[in-house]
This record gives sequence, C-alpha cells and structure tokens, in this order.
Amino acid sequence: MNRIGVTGHRSIPHEAHAHVLAGLEAALRGFEGSLEALSSLAVGADQIFADLALARGADLTVVVPSGDYEATFADAAELARYHALKNRAVREIRMDYPHSTDEAYYAAGTYIADHCDRLLAVWDGRPARGLGGTGDIVTYARSLGRPVTVIWREGVERG
Repeated sequence: MNRIGVTGHRSIPHEAHAHVLAGLEAALRGFEGSLEALSSLAVGADQIFADLALARGADLTVVVPSGDYEATFADAAELARYHALKNRAVREIRMDYPHSTDEAYYAAGTYIADHCDRLLAVWDGRPARGLGGTGDIVTYARSLGRPVTVIWREGVERG
C-alpha cells in the first residue's frame, strides 16, 4: 500500500485555491494501487487533501494532535466538516497531548512524515509561524530523506 501524507496551510488564499486543488489531484493520480492517506484534518489543506483522497478510494488515517483538538475549530460548520471526514477514517491515531499546543501539532506532523512514503506540502515556502507549522514539517520530512512535493501558486502571498 502506498502511504501519502499531507501538511499545509489552514488559510489558502482564493487566488491559490484552484492551483492547490489541481496540484493535490495530480499528486494523488500519480499513485497506482491501494493508497493510505494520512491527515490531521485541519481546516484548509488537510481537509481538501482528505476529500480528494477519499474520492479516489484511499483509506484515511486521521492523526489527532490533542485531546481538545475539536475545540480549535472556529465554528459549528468547521467542526461538522471535521467530524464528517473523521467518521470516514479507517484508523485514528491520537497524540498524547491533552491540549492543542505547538508541540502537539509538531508531534502530529512528524508522525505523518514518519509514516508516509511521500509528503504533500501545501506550502508557500516561508518559515513556520510557530512550532509544528508547515515549514517545520517539510524540514523534518526532508531530514528523513522523505520525498516532499510542494504545491503552491508562485507569487501568491498567504495572509
């Protein structure tokens, strides 16, 4: 089974959205056979990736950073979308953190990097804004020698 993980920004500017969607779709098409998709299901890149992977027939593994992770979703609609995707997962991995801290996010991201064959990074190329951000996980995955595919529309700045 091929294992593909995701890391990426929660906020994707409108002018980058179509490019990100096309890039994720193309990356997923590049895998033959059965596929396991690893995601923390955060708003943004994680959820877009999970939707596309599930549509392709992948098995979804959700990596939950902390015990209070659900409290990080801004509203009922975001939480409902998280639950809908999580309910379709075949496996759930929980990090041993009671609260959603930078360390918890880093642990979840490194778990995904440790357990995938390729990491897709919806990333603007800039340093992480806090420990466990996309830039940190890309750096970590590359330090392992893990193949990383960066997906971003050149020239678009994240807010």
